[in-house]
Order: sequence, then structure tokens, then C-alpha cells
Amino acid sequence: MMRELNLAEIRGKIDKIDAEIAKLFEERMNAVHEVAEYKKAKQLPVRDKDREAIVLDNCKKRVQNSAYADGLRKIMAQIIDISCRQEEEFLQNEIPQKNVARTHDEKIVVGYQGVPGAYSHLALQKYFVGANVEEHNYTLFEDVAQAVKEGEVAYGLLPIENSSTGGITEVYDLVRRYDCHIVGEKCVKIEHNLLAYPGTSLDKITEVYSHPQGFAQCRPFFKQYPKMAQIPYFNTAKGAELVSMKKTDYMAAVAGRQAAELYGLEILASNINANTYNYTRFFVIASEMQEIPEADKITLVVSLKHEPGSLYNMLGNFYHNGLNMLNIESRPIEGKPWEYFFHIDVSGNLHDANVKKAIAEVESSSTYCKVLGNYVGDKI
Repeated sequence: MMRELNLAEIRGKIDKIDAEIAKLFEERMNAVHEVAEYKKAKQLPVRDKDREAIVLDNCKKRVQNSAYADGLRKIMAQIIDISCRQEEEFLQNEIPQKNVARTHDEKIVVGYQGVPGAYSHLALQKYFVGANVEEHNYTLFEDVAQAVKEGEVAYGLLPIENSSTGGITEVYDLVRRYDCHIVGEKCVKIEHNLLAYPGTSLDKITEVYSHPQGFAQCRPFFKQYPKMAQIPYFNTAKGAELVSMKKTDYMAAVAGRQAAELYGLEILASNINANTYNYTRFFVIASEMQEIPEADKITLVVSLKHEPGSLYNMLGNFYHNGLNMLNIESRPIEGKPWEYFFHIDVSGNLHDANVKKAIAEVESSSTYCKVLGNYVGDKI
């Protein structure tokens, strides 16, 4: 005859098993610390997707009752995430950075897109005010990123976001593709004007040259003048330079007042941008991470598993650690339809304990995570 089940005895048995699990878990975490030391010495990334896949696949082989395989797999997935967080916290103790050089004596070589008079040039002058700067100008945004990558310039200025039209997606892609780091930012007020060769009247203009962002920020103005063809050009100041060179009465450019003064053009219409509070935020980029003690803003890029809740869970790490998310932009991952990189700005300094913890947790909940920079956010 079968003995009647005693719940207390069964629970006692479970308690003994739990104690054994706790002991084995502690042994595993000690081994994880050894792995972290090895990865630190060899400069290896925390996540090893191939290894993780092997561990999870082994779950089927390690249970006699196949009905428990899925449950074991879920438990092991959680253990892997916890292990990765431990490794990340260990590795975060040393962040390879160096100081930003902005002294008056040391010459700094800086690149920007456009020509003198461009808003990028103005951002450069405002950010590096008082410094000994050697300026290099380039035709394309990509040229600037490449110059930074190849060491042709120490720093580059690139526009990343406009308060009226939003993020400049090309620049997000370039910063990631060229493995650039963000060491600073500068916000510049944008006041667009319609510039033409002296003696030209508004009713004669049929061609207007500017960067597409310039046109986008002035849509209401151009609705009043449908005969003005909006012709995309490299940047606002480059358009002003072209109009100055052509000396015709039917061409104009959308650019700033500084471009008008520099290229001897007349302002036919001033402050034509739709939003009076129109600002563009510029990234200062470098080839390496740099340490800025007073840094209060972090930019990172992550990609996630293509499954329900992945973005929600990742963003929760910032909330639970008291970090304010300032911006998020998604960019498609090439070759993976409907999967994205997320470029995220949050408040904080990489040396703060809550920031280290948040980034470690983001790393564990993502398929890719990289901190692009920790810098001083500019105020407007």
C-alpha cells in the first residue's frame, strides 16, 4: 500500500534541492568572474552568441524528461543574462578614455562639412572658441567621418538633429559605420535667409540652392513662391558660394547671415524658417573614446532580438536606474528587414554606479550594445 503523501516532507525535499541549486549557482558565478578576467586580458566582448547558443541547445540533452527541456532553457537564458551583467560590471571598472584637448597652445585639427559661413563652420568656431584650431573643410558628411577615422583630423563637426525637422539619419549611420566616438556637442540657432546677388529682386528668382534640411525648415515660405525651384545642394553656405560665383539675377540660396556677409550677397528675405526657435545640434566626433570628468550625457547604440517586449524591457533598464532618456532614433540594419539599430541619448556619467549598472543591463538584454560617447550636453 502506498504511503500517504506528506506535504511537509515534499517541501523539505525541495528545500534541499534548492540549497544544492544555490550552491551550484554560486560556483557558476565564481567561474563567470574568471571568464570576465580572461575577456578583459584578451579584450574580448562580453556576449558570445555562439557559446550562448551551445549552452541553450544543451538543455535538451541534459533532462531525462523532455517535457522539462523548455523550462530549463528559460532558466538558463536568465542565468546567461545574469552572468553577462556580472561580466559587464567587472569590465566597466576600467573605461579606456583620454582627455579632450582644448588648450590654447596645442594646435587642434578639426574638420567640418561645407565652406566658411556654413552652420557647421559656425558650430566649430563656437565649440572650439579660444583654441588654436586648424580648420579642414569637406564636401560630404561622409568625408568628415572618414577624415576622423583615418586620422587626417583630430575632431569632426557633424549635424545630428534639428529642432524642427528631427534627426539627420545619414549622420547616425556614418558615426556607427566609421566607428566614431562622440566627445562633445554644440547647439546653434538657425536663422535662414534668402540670399541673392546684389540688385536682384524677389520676383525674379526661379532657382534656389540649399541643403535639403534648409528647404525642409522653410516650407511655409516657399509655398508662397511656387515658381522658385528648390535645388538640393551640398550645404547652405555652399549654395551661397555658388550664387556669388554665378552673379545672376534668377538664382538665390537659403543660408545664414554670416554666409551673406562672407560671399557679398544681399538678403532678400530674412528669418524665413518656419520655427523661430530653430536649432541644430552638432556632434563633435573623434576616433577614440575620451574622458571628460564633467560629462553628463551618454550616447549609445543597441540592437535587439526581433521579439515582443525586447525594446520595452531594454528601455526599462534606464528607468529602473534613474536615468533620463533624452532621445531615441531607429535606423534599419542592412540585410535584416524590419530590424533596427537604436541610437539613444541618456543623462549621466559613465563613472556613476547607477549608469554602470544600467549599461550592463542594457548590454545583457541586447544583441549589440556600444557606448559612442560620454560628453557635456550643450544647453540652448
